[in-house]
Amino acid sequence: MAHRETFETVTGCRIRLIRGGQGEPLLFLHGAAGAQRWLPFMETLSQSHDVIVPEHPGFGGSDMPDWLDNVTDLAHFYRDLMDHLGLDRVHLVGTSLGGWIAAELASCSCEQLQSLTLVAPAGLSVAGVHRPDMFMWSPEELSRKLFHDPELAKAAPMPRTDDELLRALKNRLTTAKLGWSTRMHNPHLRKWLHRIKVPCLIIWGDDDQVLPVAYGPAYRDLIPSSRLEIFAQCGHLPHVEKAPEFCRKLLEFTQGLAP
Repeated sequence: MAHRETFETVTGCRIRLIRGGQGEPLLFLHGAAGAQRWLPFMETLSQSHDVIVPEHPGFGGSDMPDWLDNVTDLAHFYRDLMDHLGLDRVHLVGTSLGGWIAAELASCSCEQLQSLTLVAPAGLSVAGVHRPDMFMWSPEELSRKLFHDPELAKAAPMPRTDDELLRALKNRLTTAKLGWSTRMHNPHLRKWLHRIKVPCLIIWGDDDQVLPVAYGPAYRDLIPSSRLEIFAQCGHLPHVEKAPEFCRKLLEFTQGLAP
């Protein structure tokens, strides 16, 4: 399915956006590495959905706005983006940092949402569960820890050109701005997850070395009408490492909601 790249100005911020496919809108919010390219799982989902992949303000080809201070700002921004694009009954999907943004958005309002899928989301802290400090890792170490399969880690693209290195640095700096002081969680988020009123699918890899799988039950228990799927032999990126299984589970979920 053909996809296209555009730039949109929303809330005074110019962002890069990749979009392809047709069907019900699926808004995908990326993690800390950004959204540089159209990935295989996006192509699969675009066969039945209008897949919309923006780069967050402050990441990649998007501008850094003056108003960006925290993840809640991004949650409000994406409500403005949905208004700007005229989206309704959206399947909202977020991974890692993007999952945190999606959870914040849905806990504020589900008015424009049809479903919510959280893929190894940041945002919570769980007592007694050790969470590694990703900010202390080198880019090479982080790349290794993203995957269960070491061969996938070796094959993962690393920034080489000046433009790629600058983009990676920009993403890392913005991630630090949003999550350094709070160690990637909002202590108030758990109080409001009960306000999520749409069906919610939570997906986690059983060998997630970035956000331990023990965080999955915490999200499940706090969000009504949610269920947790744990992928075996999978790291922090189920949509990449287990793309066919991820797409199958997600499509069963979204298409099962059709009236």
